[in-house]
Parts: sequence; C-alpha cells; structure tokens
Amino acid sequence: MGKPTGFIEFNRELPSDRPPLERLADWKEFHLHLPDDRLKRQGARCMDCGIPFCHSGSLISGMASGCPINNLIPEWNDLIFRGLWREALDRLHKTNNFPEFTGRVCPAPCEGSCVLGIHEPPVTIKNIEVSIIDKAWEEGWVQPNPPAQRTGKKIAVVGSGPAGLSAAAQLNQAGHLVTVFERADRPGGLLMYGIPNMKLDKNEVVMRRIRVLEAEGIVFRCGVNVGQDITVEQLRADFDAVILATGATLPRDLKLPGRELKGIHFAMEFLTANTKAVLENQDSPIHAKGKDVIIIGGGDTGTDCVGTSLRHGCNSVSQLEIMAKPPMTRAANNPWPEWPKTYKMDYGQEEAAAKFGDDPRVYLTTATHFEGDEHGQVKAVHVVNVEWKKDAQGNFGPQKIAGTERVLPAQLVLLAMGFLGPEQPLLDSLKVDRDARSNVKAEHGQYSTNLPGVFACGDCRRGQSLVVWAFNEGRGAARECDRFLMGSTNLP
Repeated sequence: MGKPTGFIEFNRELPSDRPPLERLADWKEFHLHLPDDRLKRQGARCMDCGIPFCHSGSLISGMASGCPINNLIPEWNDLIFRGLWREALDRLHKTNNFPEFTGRVCPAPCEGSCVLGIHEPPVTIKNIEVSIIDKAWEEGWVQPNPPAQRTGKKIAVVGSGPAGLSAAAQLNQAGHLVTVFERADRPGGLLMYGIPNMKLDKNEVVMRRIRVLEAEGIVFRCGVNVGQDITVEQLRADFDAVILATGATLPRDLKLPGRELKGIHFAMEFLTANTKAVLENQDSPIHAKGKDVIIIGGGDTGTDCVGTSLRHGCNSVSQLEIMAKPPMTRAANNPWPEWPKTYKMDYGQEEAAAKFGDDPRVYLTTATHFEGDEHGQVKAVHVVNVEWKKDAQGNFGPQKIAGTERVLPAQLVLLAMGFLGPEQPLLDSLKVDRDARSNVKAEHGQYSTNLPGVFACGDCRRGQSLVVWAFNEGRGAARECDRFLMGSTNLP
C-alpha cells in the first residue's frame, strides 16, 4: 500500500448527508461526497493486511461476508490514495458493471469483513467506490463501448433488474445480440421501482446507465409481459438462448383479521406507485399525507417506506419489528468476518427521529388484527409484545406476552416482510423445474435450468437477496450462456 501506516494515522470519515429535515422537502439524493484530499486519506486507511477478506464474497452463517462480485478493493483504495482515479475506475469496472448502483444501495458486506474492522472502524469502501464512479461520469470517462464484432447469436433476457442488466451487459460485450424484456413501463426492475429516488436517482443515475447500454447495442422492450404479450414458445423460437432474471417479487402477506380493509398495501405497491408519481410529477395514488402510518417489517424496504411516508407528510410513522433490538457492538456469536448484526440508524429512521423525536422502530412487537371504520377503511392496528422462547412443543419462536396488548392508530398500513419467491405463471408456462422454495431450479455456478438454452439468475434462482448477489449471478449466468452458445467463453 502507498501508506502502510495510514490505518494508524487517519480515522474513518464519511461525508455529511444533507440535513434530514431539509431533504424531507424533496426526492433528491441525500448523500454527499468528500473532497478528493480527504478521500485520499480514507484510501490510505486500507491496510496491507495480507489476506483481504473484503473481496472474499463468501457466505458465513447464511450472510454475505466480503464482496460477492469480488471487487478489487485494496487495489483501487491504493490507487485513490495515489490520485490515480482513471486507473481506479478501470479496476472497479473489471468486476462491477454498475458501481454507481452498488455504491449507493449495497449494504457493503465488504466493510463488515474489513480486517481493520476487527479493532477499528472499517475502511469507507462503499463511499470510495461511489466517489470513483461519480467522478468518472463527471469527467466523461464512462462512454459507450460496443463490441468490435458480433456473433449473430440472439439472447433474450427476461427482466431488467440488477441480475438481468449485468447478464445483458456481459453478453453484449461478448458480441451477442441481446434483447431485454421488461413488463414495467421503464427498464431497471428493482433499481427503477423498488428503491426510492432519494436513494437512487432514476433519471440521473439509472437511466444514464441504460442509455449507455442502449448505445452499446442492447435493445430494451418495455411494457412486454413474457408469457402474455409474447408466448414462451415464440421467445424460444426467436432466440438462441433465454436468461430468466425476473426477481422474487411475490410478497409475504400477513393473513390477520381485517386484512381485506382498504388502506393496507404491500410495501412494493406503495414504493412503485410513488416512484412513478415522482417521475411523472404527480401525486401518488397511495399517499401518506396526514395519516398515521404503520409499517410492518424492519428491513431496508421498511426503511424506504418510512422515508417515503415522511416525504408525503404523514402525521406519524411506526415500524413494527418482531425481532429484538440489535446490540450496539458485535455479540459473541456474531464474530468478524460475519456481517455485523448491530444496531444502526438508517436514513429513514434518522429522518423520523429528526421530525418526531425518536427512532420509529418498535421492537419485539407483532400485529394481531386490523380494525376498520364503517367505510371499510383501516383505522387501527392491534399489537402485542412478544418474547422469543420455546413453546410447549419445544419450538423456538415469538410468544405473545399477556397484558401487553394495545391499539395503534393507522390509516395506512404497509406490509414490508420480504418476499416468498418468484411469481409462478411464467415459470409454469415455460415448465422449468422449481426447488422446494418455488425458485427456479438451477445450480449456482451453472445457472442452467432443465430446459436447454434457458438459464436463471438472481432472486428468481436464489430467493430474495442483496443487489450485489444479483450482479454476481447475472455475470455468472452470462458466462455460462456464452459457453453454451460458443463452446467456450472468455467472460469472467
């Protein structure tokens, strides 16, 4: 490393975000950048650690440890310290097609496994990554790079989310003719409609990259629902190979009394409607203005619902979490380099605390039923505290605590409890094999289904996961698809 003692000399530093109350007035991104000289010092904190776990990309205890796409993190940290930004970009693009996406929305398992993080705050890997690519866009270094030759092979990619985009980008670079089918009105999948604009700007970030992909030769056909607007038989007849990257978009429901009441929505319904409204400069049809909002689920999607509700002007917001509040530091059973399951305030909770005075999350709490008014509109959520212990049959789980029942006012309830797997109609019509969790059956590393020339990657294969795993799988499926078509492959 250019500064072997940097990790001793410099403290971890992140750029300030826009103030919470200020950013609640718009839908613009809220993260800012450090000046180059201060970012250089952050690059200097990267140790000459011998075995850099940050780019290991493994699963430990079911969670990502290190970067799943094996980003060459120590290399570009060193290049930033030395002021070699263009070279750092080249290193970044070797493993990552879209660092402007991961640098904004990836939870950074690389930082959770940073060797420096054993005893000190880890290197600011995610911030350095997004700073490299944002400077590259500003300097005009990111330009269309169409392949010099075409193979004549045609590939259909079904789904334009993270996995589909990375597969399409790789296959296009291999010289194949790639068409991406997207049932929504805009490309991007989860990147477009699953993540709010203030975390990932749609026009200035997502569509900017889509336009480059189009200039490189990829064709996007939006508003096309494969299986309905085009038959699977026609798709397989028209293309030499098909890659399924449809995501895992079947939401987990909460079948409680009163579920049929108006005003109870899946989180993704709420977030999708809002993003469309923002893009079209309209009011969302599902609006939180003046309402008491209850969000059931404590993950990233729940946080996005908090931030969106606050920007609508909600009267109050609470986020129910059935799990206990995480500890402030790693527990004994959560050692490095596992993903640290520690307490943190994400942007939505920070904004709620700034507006209403406290973290909106209510831990060890679950809903028991929904109460409506005379018009069939939800007006309250009945909840109860829980404790995690074994029941009479010896099964460990949440047990209700008698005497803790209470009623929370709510005119809007958002279910953000994750996803069960991919939607099945397309998979049924294709007759692809499924695994026990209803995902497309295809081995990791191979990605081939039971149908010759049909591959699957991303959440529709592995289940709901991180955006960076989707990039890993899209690149892997592209490699195996190229090998199927050409007999060998040079794709990484």
